[in-house]
Amino acid sequence: MNKVVARYTDGRMVKGVTSDFVPAKERFHVSEAQAAPGAKPVEIQTKDLKALFFVRDFAGNPQHGDRNLFDPAHPPIGRRIRVEFGDGEVLIGTTQGYQPGRPGFFMVPADPGSNIERCYVVTASTKDVRFI
Repeated sequence: MNKVVARYTDGRMVKGVTSDFVPAKERFHVSEAQAAPGAKPVEIQTKDLKALFFVRDFAGNPQHGDRNLFDPAHPPIGRRIRVEFGDGEVLIGTTQGYQPGRPGFFMVPADPGSNIERCYVVTASTKDVRFI
């Protein structure tokens, strides 16, 4: 089970766990973190998302402001990438799988202290993607 935060392009958010997310599939399911025991998982259409964030915990650390900077003491693995979403949010990180024309790709944030371990970016929700 993976802890995830599904962020929709319209601003909605679903927090919970998933075991059936596969980038090549059109939909997956999330059992919401605050749902009653035995509640039916939410079906999510990947095309409706901005990104799917794989997180360390659901609360995060409100005192930690993500820094879009690489730690010079820990060289990153993969290619450095800058992603600007349609809503103006910018993420800096690394990727090993971005190719223009694909529906999405995984990236790891530059900030090692981020609550986000990795995320799946839905390409259609981006305004600009470039290697840096």
